[in-house]
Amino acid sequence: MEAVRSLLRGVQERLRRHDLYLISAGITFYAAVALLPWAVISFRLLAAVVGAEQVVRLATAAAGALPDAHDPEGVVTAVVTTAVQLPWPLVAVAVLPATLWAEGLRRGFARVSTPGQELPPSGPGRTATWRVRLASLPLLLLAAPAVVLGLLHLARLLLRVLEPGGAGAVALAVYVALNAVWLLLSPVLLYAYRLLGPVRPSWRAALWASFGTGAFISGFSQGAVLFLAIPVDLGAPFGGFGAVGAAVAAGLWLWAFTAMAVYGYALGLEVDERSRAGGRHRTRGA
Repeated sequence: MEAVRSLLRGVQERLRRHDLYLISAGITFYAAVALLPWAVISFRLLAAVVGAEQVVRLATAAAGALPDAHDPEGVVTAVVTTAVQLPWPLVAVAVLPATLWAEGLRRGFARVSTPGQELPPSGPGRTATWRVRLASLPLLLLAAPAVVLGLLHLARLLLRVLEPGGAGAVALAVYVALNAVWLLLSPVLLYAYRLLGPVRPSWRAALWASFGTGAFISGFSQGAVLFLAIPVDLGAPFGGFGAVGAAVAAGLWLWAFTAMAVYGYALGLEVDERSRAGGRHRTRGA
C-alpha cells in the first residue's frame, strides 16, 4: 500500500501547477467537435461490413435497452439511420473533424508529460498536429467501429440477461457490462497513451495505466447509464431549453471521462519513470 501511495503522490506532483480540470475541459472541446463525426464514420463503416439493416436493428435494440427518462432512443436512432446512408464523399470529409479528438489529447497529454515545475515539451508545430491526427486513423477506422459493434452486441446480450428480471439478473448485467466495457476501452487507451502523447511510456507502464484507467471509465459509464434513468428536467437551469441541458449534461460526462484518461496518462508516465529509475539503481548496484 505504501508503494501505491507513493506512486499516487508522484502523479500529484506531476500534475502540480497543471489544472487537470481545465486541461480536460480543453480536450473536451475537441472531443465535442469530433464525437458526432466519429460516430457517423463508425456506423457507416459497420454498415459497409455487416449491412445497414443489421446496424440499424442492433442500434435500435441497444437504444431501447437504455433508460428512457430522457429519450436517448430517438437521438441514437436518428444518428444511426442517417449515418448508414451517408455518401462516401461526406464520410471522407467527416474524417477531418473526427481526428480533432487526437489533437486535443496530444495537447492535453503534453501539459502533464513533465513534473509541475517544468515546462511541457514543445512539439514541432503543424508537423506534430498532422502526425498525431494520422496516427489516430487506426483508432478511427478500425478500433472505433469494432468497439461500437462490441457495444451493440453487448446491449443485446444484456437484454437477454435482464429478461428473467429480479435483483440477481440486474447484478449479473452490471457485472457483465463493467467487464465488457473495460475490455473494449482499455486497448484504445493503450494505443492513445503509446502513440498520441509527446512522451511515450513503455508498453508495460502503458498497459498498467490503460487497463487501470479503463476500469474507472467503465465504472463511470455505468453511472452515465444510471443518470439516464433519473427523471429530472435538464432544461430547468437553462430557461427550460431541454436540448441545451442535455448537451451540457453530455459534455459534463465527456469531461469526466477525459479527466480520467489524462490522469491515466500521467500515471503511466510516473510508472515508467520509476521503473527506469529502479533499473538504473539495480545496474549500479551490480
